[in-house]
Amino acid sequence: RYFLVGSNPAETKYRVLKIDRTEPKDLVIIDDKHVYTQQEVRELLGRLDLGNRTKMGQKGSSGLSRAVSAFGIVGFVRFLEGYYIVLITKRRKMADIGGHAIYKIEDTNMIYIPNDSVRVSHPDETRYLRIFQNVDLSSNFYFSYSYDLSHSLQYNLTILRMPLETLKTETTQTRQESFDIFEDEGLSTQGGSGVFGICSKPYEKYVWNAKLLEAVRSAVHRDWLLYIIHGFCGQSKLLIYGRPIYVTLIARRSSKFAGTRFLKRGANCEGDVANEVETEQILYDASVMSFSAGSYSSYVQVRGSVPLYWSQDISTMMPKPPITLDQADPYAHVAALHFDQMLQRFGSPIIILNLVKEREKRKHERILSEELVAAVTYLNQFLPPEHAIIYIPWDMAKYTKSKLCNVLDRLNVIAESVVKKTGFFVNRPDSYCSILRPDEKWNELGGCVVSTGRLQTGVLRTNCVDCLDRTNTAQFMVGKCALAYQLYSLGLIDKPNLQFDTDAVRLFEELYEDHGDTLSLQYGGSQLVHRVKTYRKIAPWTQHSKDIMQTLSRYYSNAFSDADRQDSINLFLGVFKPAEGKPHLWELPTDFYLHQKNTLSLSQTRQSYTFWWTTGVLKHLPLPFDEVTCAENRRKLTVKKFHKYEEEIDIHNEFFRPYELSSFDETFCLAMTNSTRDFMPKNVGIDPSPFTVRKPDETGKSVLGNKNNREETVLQRKTAASAPPPPSEEAVSSSSEDDSGTDKEDEGAVSQRSTPVKVTDAGDNTKITENVVQSTKDVYGVNLSDIPSEDDLAIYARFVQLGQSQHKQDKGSQQFYSKHSLDTVINLIPISSFSQDNIYEVQPPRADRKSIEIFHAHIQAGRGNMQPLGRDDFLMYREYIRNRYM
Repeated sequence: RYFLVGSNPAETKYRVLKIDRTEPKDLVIIDDKHVYTQQEVRELLGRLDLGNRTKMGQKGSSGLSRAVSAFGIVGFVRFLEGYYIVLITKRRKMADIGGHAIYKIEDTNMIYIPNDSVRVSHPDETRYLRIFQNVDLSSNFYFSYSYDLSHSLQYNLTILRMPLETLKTETTQTRQESFDIFEDEGLSTQGGSGVFGICSKPYEKYVWNAKLLEAVRSAVHRDWLLYIIHGFCGQSKLLIYGRPIYVTLIARRSSKFAGTRFLKRGANCEGDVANEVETEQILYDASVMSFSAGSYSSYVQVRGSVPLYWSQDISTMMPKPPITLDQADPYAHVAALHFDQMLQRFGSPIIILNLVKEREKRKHERILSEELVAAVTYLNQFLPPEHAIIYIPWDMAKYTKSKLCNVLDRLNVIAESVVKKTGFFVNRPDSYCSILRPDEKWNELGGCVVSTGRLQTGVLRTNCVDCLDRTNTAQFMVGKCALAYQLYSLGLIDKPNLQFDTDAVRLFEELYEDHGDTLSLQYGGSQLVHRVKTYRKIAPWTQHSKDIMQTLSRYYSNAFSDADRQDSINLFLGVFKPAEGKPHLWELPTDFYLHQKNTLSLSQTRQSYTFWWTTGVLKHLPLPFDEVTCAENRRKLTVKKFHKYEEEIDIHNEFFRPYELSSFDETFCLAMTNSTRDFMPKNVGIDPSPFTVRKPDETGKSVLGNKNNREETVLQRKTAASAPPPPSEEAVSSSSEDDSGTDKEDEGAVSQRSTPVKVTDAGDNTKITENVVQSTKDVYGVNLSDIPSEDDLAIYARFVQLGQSQHKQDKGSQQFYSKHSLDTVINLIPISSFSQDNIYEVQPPRADRKSIEIFHAHIQAGRGNMQPLGRDDFLMYREYIRNRYM
């Protein structure tokens, strides 16, 4: 047998799983559902060790040996022989949301469960194993023990605020079970010492190991089930005068109809589209951790292929294979299923931003646009007008080629209108200052305003043909616009606007480019070809050669390695299940039938052509149906009551772990990208605000050692012609999202990036002054002339005299001044209404009665009380009209 022993982080509570190894093809797992203490587990393992020795009292051959130490179970999988267990053996912390750690899987281990004595070998088993392991679990798979990554922050915090009465009715049968999801944010009961904890069912669409856990889901306690997502997770620290704001970007890739670029296009019969990714940007003040007391804000947007039956034939070996519509869909059946899913999860309005080309010599991308317009028009005629799907076509490629218009300015206008319609999520009510002095844009903001803050209703769905380069730039612009509103809602900026070339936007842009590169590698086989800098038209000339290399890399990947990757994904996600007597995975001519379930069996229920949405969805719009308190949604929640002093709901112990020796920089994420260290220029006298616009060449990354910016740019210009291309910002930034690097490499890169300036010997003083002394033009923005004129010197001497002429001047000083005959230069004439001209002491001027009356009239006019006009006023007005118009 295998014994799997799991513990909580403090190692005070344990659970034990027994896995039977005598069954050659079945999985037999026994979970006794008992929570052990440390002492009890030691005794249990001691007894097992003793009972399994060959002879009593023989210490040499231990009956129990440790096979592996792991951080969690990915799942159980079987091909043609027995079951394997997949374990996470190495992890790395990537982000932190309110004290809940998000980890990236760094390494896994597959262990074959049945004993060699009962193993029935099959010749094709090793090939299946190799295909399964082709899905690299160490690249961009993430998990969290206590935070539900498959749902948005809005959903996770909305269910925490459910009315207490509904929770009390739900507390059944779960008394004895331990529970640790959302444990720290339980809801206090009135008067008692109990706390309710809530666990929600994961959203299966974004869970990648759902099929791997299917075999054990009903047999084991839910604490054993660890759901993983695939996509991207990155976090950066924005320091606003020392106040830490964490900017987190989480991308969840859909596990339905998943695959590679040319092999997965359009949608399947269930409304799941290819390359569907939900991107969520979360912003929170890291100085307060708790979900109930802290300030949290999030904004969600989606990318995904055009929801139609379409494909591209890659057998022609053309760079752009022709687009073909595979099935006629006059009643937009597939699009209806897809938008129904979106209405349930996000509410209304659903906004489609379609970036495909509109004008082409040969009809290529336009085929998709025409069909999508027809589908949206058809579906909208049955929806109420206020909840209709909004369609925005915008040919981004055409605007990029045009020299007259700026692509990003136009995108910014679209982004503003989108964010105004959908709103965003924030878990606190509007601050008093924004109520007192509301920004005009703030009052027009959409979404749903509730007593606890704001909710995002509806979502932007962006697509081009591949949903890679153009889509990432458009999403960045919408994200940048939403980021401004998020910062404004948390009271960190005075207007919801962010400028390019500020530290905050540079940090956000780098996060988005890492995010775009990662998603592009997963779907297209190369990094982004066109970046934000390309569309801003400030990319260096060396970028073009890189673009060509990325295009070639993408073409190679699509032509040669995509088919193998597609097989691996199909096997990993359980789309294809190997079985005796069935054709093998590599023998199938196509995987079309695996993803289109209606080709194998006809569904009994047919969807209505007119009422194409799920019942109940329309009633709650614009709110998403998934977040509404109703019986159907309550069935997805599990509720458990705790005593409020129980150790597993103590967030302080959970995060800071006082019971173990912890590393300072791991706890406080010192290796995280930091706006002050990585983006702020290192010059003296620079405004430290991350919202100050910098010069294009001014950035923390370009200042290496003690060279100043000017010198470096001159050097770069000189060597640009002869030297190989310098690494661009993307290459230099070694953010913690880099897939290939291990922990040590990452730390090395970070320490390299934040190297302090070396202090040189006294002998090098001359060299230092050359580098450090800057021109007054650089520091102050103006050139100071060498010798001031005589008039300027006289004014300066007059100013000095004014400062020194205090009331109690001793006679000695007066004699001193007369001796230097400054009176000939300085001739002070009192020109103000103050009785004494002195910079230290002033008396208010005496205002005459008429001035006071004018001032009072001005104050009254400001309050809306206008003074009656006299004869003089009429005459003055008549004179003004005559001069102005006659």
